[in-house]
Amino acid sequence: MTPTAASLEALSNLRVLNNYQWYIIPLLAIILYIYMIEIQKARETDNWNVVFSGLTVFGMDLINETWNALVFTATNYSAFWTTPGHSSYIIMIGWNLEIAFMFSIAGIIFARALLPNKDDKIFGVPNRWFMAIFFAIFCVYVEVLLNSAGALVWEYPWWEATPWGVILIFFFGYFHFFVAALYVHDLTERKDKIKVVGIIYAIGLGAVSICMPLNLI
Repeated sequence: MTPTAASLEALSNLRVLNNYQWYIIPLLAIILYIYMIEIQKARETDNWNVVFSGLTVFGMDLINETWNALVFTATNYSAFWTTPGHSSYIIMIGWNLEIAFMFSIAGIIFARALLPNKDDKIFGVPNRWFMAIFFAIFCVYVEVLLNSAGALVWEYPWWEATPWGVILIFFFGYFHFFVAALYVHDLTERKDKIKVVGIIYAIGLGAVSICMPLNLI
């Protein structure tokens, strides 16, 4: 198959440093500051839930973006979602540095939104599940807006702004990010948190370390 116009544009800018923009430096500083604050709080309270939640969401996003890039490699047509341009750095065909920065702190924001007591409810729904659903719906809404602006391109009929398409994007695009984060967040033992997060990153970084040198992503 012939690659789509969006795919070709993204590939032409894939991992090209010439598009560098200075705004990524203060963004990186802000993200590091947020993590340092959370790590400091974790040291003082011995509660690492927020830090692990942040790492979990980013790790899940890494896995998602890797299989999305592999879809393009397998089809030579298009990934499920493509980020063709207007980025300081395109990491994979559907993942740029700005998205990566956002997801690096999305889990922290999510964890901070959770109620202290996991048994408390919001509108009759356990707060953990309520917030996971709410955050996933919000992410889908933002993705639809980005698609309408041409910043995030969809090519497949099952992955678009239709009722069934939105449901698919909800479950396979975002919901599992926050389910994983709340699972790690509520684990009682730190060693179990480390184990789960380690598995997530072993999958994500393992796939990247194999696929990227082979130009599969």
